[in-house]
Amino acid sequence: MQINIYYGGRGFIEDPTIYVINKITEVLNELRVKVVRYNLYEEKNGITMLPKTLKEADGVILATTVEWLGIGGFMQQFLDACWLYGDKEHLSKLYMMPVVTANAYGEREAELTLIKSWEILGGIPYEGISAYVEDHVDFETNLSYAQIIEKKAENFYKVINKKAKTLPTSNSAIKKNLLKTNALDLTPQESEQLSIYVSDDAYVKKQKEDIEELTQLFKGMLGGQEEGGNQEFIKNFQNSFYPSNEFIASYAITITDLNKTLVIEVNGDDLKCFYGEKEDAEVVAKTSYEVMNKLTTGRMTFQRAFMSGELTAKGNFKILRTFDQVFRFKSF
Repeated sequence: MQINIYYGGRGFIEDPTIYVINKITEVLNELRVKVVRYNLYEEKNGITMLPKTLKEADGVILATTVEWLGIGGFMQQFLDACWLYGDKEHLSKLYMMPVVTANAYGEREAELTLIKSWEILGGIPYEGISAYVEDHVDFETNLSYAQIIEKKAENFYKVINKKAKTLPTSNSAIKKNLLKTNALDLTPQESEQLSIYVSDDAYVKKQKEDIEELTQLFKGMLGGQEEGGNQEFIKNFQNSFYPSNEFIASYAITITDLNKTLVIEVNGDDLKCFYGEKEDAEVVAKTSYEVMNKLTTGRMTFQRAFMSGELTAKGNFKILRTFDQVFRFKSF
């Protein structure tokens, strides 16, 4: 049997959590259990790779110290890594005992957080150890406390050895039915490889640079497409203009996707169409690039777009209704 201990404290010599896991290790060694300990503060640059070490274990002890609030950053990073890169099938067979000591308020809450986290990961939590320690010397020299810790360690060994069953919990149901990771659907081997890449600062930096370079490239390509689309709209308006000597109007149509406003000024048989701003336009409208494309290719009328809500408009509604008479786009 092998039990892994993951210590999430900061490694201070007076940390009572270290005393507790040392005492547990002594008991487990006497029971001929192989105990492997990982100090997360020493592994902080490679925490994302630690979930693969769970595959070697039959049981897990998550040990941390509450210094002011919560389970601490190192332990949280480790649990995050288990969620993202851990082998969920193997996790479902792993028993976990939480160990929490606190010199501030919150040891029970931290213990509960570890239990809930392990349940959501799919693992099997066991009753743990939590204690408020005001004076670490008094705590470590108290024989009654030592006996309680030893008994807990023996019970944890028995639970793993007998593969004891536990009752179902709502946290397990939440994981199954509601919680979905946004990560890719990877095999355990692919997840391990990804965790190695994530922990490699040089690799991550290079990937960020490559992504930024691609982003700029695609922005440039998109910008070129937008410019072409802008000119196409203007030409469509010019080619579909049916002037009336008595009709004078101005429209400002904002294309939200492009964050640009197409200004249309009609004065009899004179038409001005350009991208810019016109605060005193008689009709102010907003729509998407897709709807604008439908309008200018004759697949939808201005009035229909307005009535369906795909285009919003305010201003002189008489001029708004005249739009489809002045601009008669031909369907292609």
